[in-house]
Amino acid sequence: MSLQLTLTPQLQQSIRLLQLSTQDMQQEIARMLDENPMLELTEDAAYFSGEPQSGTSESKTENIIENQRSDDDHRSDADSNAAEPFEWNSETRGSDDESEAYPEQAALQASMREYLHSQLSLSQVDSRDKLVIGMLIDALDENGYMTQDLAELAELLPSELAITLDDLETALVQLQYLDQPGLGARNLSECLALQLKALPEDTPQRNLAIVLVRDHVDLVAAHDFARIKKLLRCSDDSLRVAQNLIVSLNPKPGCEFDRSVADYVVPDVIVEKHKGKWRARLNSDAMPKLRVNQMYANILQQRDDKTGAPLVAQLQEASWLIKSLRQRFETILRVAQAIVERQGAFLEHGEIAMRPLVLREIADELEMHESTVSRSTTQKFMRTPRGIYEFKYFFGSGLLTESGGVCSSAAIRELIKQLVGGEDPCKPLTDGRMSEILAQQGIVVARRTIAKYREALHILPVNLRKSL
Repeated sequence: MSLQLTLTPQLQQSIRLLQLSTQDMQQEIARMLDENPMLELTEDAAYFSGEPQSGTSESKTENIIENQRSDDDHRSDADSNAAEPFEWNSETRGSDDESEAYPEQAALQASMREYLHSQLSLSQVDSRDKLVIGMLIDALDENGYMTQDLAELAELLPSELAITLDDLETALVQLQYLDQPGLGARNLSECLALQLKALPEDTPQRNLAIVLVRDHVDLVAAHDFARIKKLLRCSDDSLRVAQNLIVSLNPKPGCEFDRSVADYVVPDVIVEKHKGKWRARLNSDAMPKLRVNQMYANILQQRDDKTGAPLVAQLQEASWLIKSLRQRFETILRVAQAIVERQGAFLEHGEIAMRPLVLREIADELEMHESTVSRSTTQKFMRTPRGIYEFKYFFGSGLLTESGGVCSSAAIRELIKQLVGGEDPCKPLTDGRMSEILAQQGIVVARRTIAKYREALHILPVNLRKSL
């Protein structure tokens, strides 16, 4: 004899729905709507509110399923997954809400190759040159660079085309001087030089900038200004103007034609301040409005033969799905409210006031398993007055302070951002110096920890932050 834990199909469905993001959940619901005729969408936002409603198709569904059951195991499974009524503080929108209007569709932007081919068609070069230039356009990478060696490309072309290496080099120059400077460059130095040459000749320090990117681009990238001044015998003011000119250039001109569309996050909950307290409420835009098809439910209720068993199974599946979705949103809202209660200082003052928080703390308060809290915080988002954040953003470890308190890692990262933002560009702060400054404030952070947080914030090391 042995004891074995078995997950019922309903519990498995609840767990799976909880760990899905809002987008994945909508896709799952769309699939269920296609496969199960017992499910339908409703415009009645109050129906899917978790409140018991007498006389609705849901109560009829329960009667039909109970009348058709003959297996006690099925009955116990359904009873164990029945969710208690839960009052959801969901968002409601009026008919004049601007968000209900159809979003304007952005005009499709031409791709880099489409743009260059259109420019080529308007040029005055002959048809053979257009053919060769068009081949080079198609060979550009996504950043607009000609990474393929022209000699190798000439060998790959069919001999009957009679295209020589000189033809390709001439065509590349013509490509580089089309309407978009920088495209068709073979390296970063050439890309920046092409953009500088396209500027008016009277641009201050244009010639110095061309020399820098053509002959000393490595020194410019390393911010080795002392060596540059020694080699070129230029003043600080001239070098500063040239450097600012180089910084204004685009090292990846092909990315301007990127047609990718940003993914917009639909927050699961909305956090607002009500009567001096921060409260979380569900976002109605993230909540599916589902119900059991009442017409089919009425038909099944009037039949007493056994031919409707497949439809009864689909009816039960629809009922389980709705209950699982209710339980999902209930759990998400409870976790969100618990997070908000602990991170109220962040909502008031920002990242510098973030307190350390671990999953176990939320799990103990809500009497949930830690894995359930983890599923509830993964790819779930809340909209706050400070922006949209994933639930997991509010969790993090902390470091002890000299006073015996705890400072969260998010607060330390914010302090590092403030220190770097206020530093002298000519004498930027080293990681060791930032560690000393934080120690003076009672926060003991090792230099290597500062370096780790700085890299996570995409802040350059001290030698690359130095300027004239």
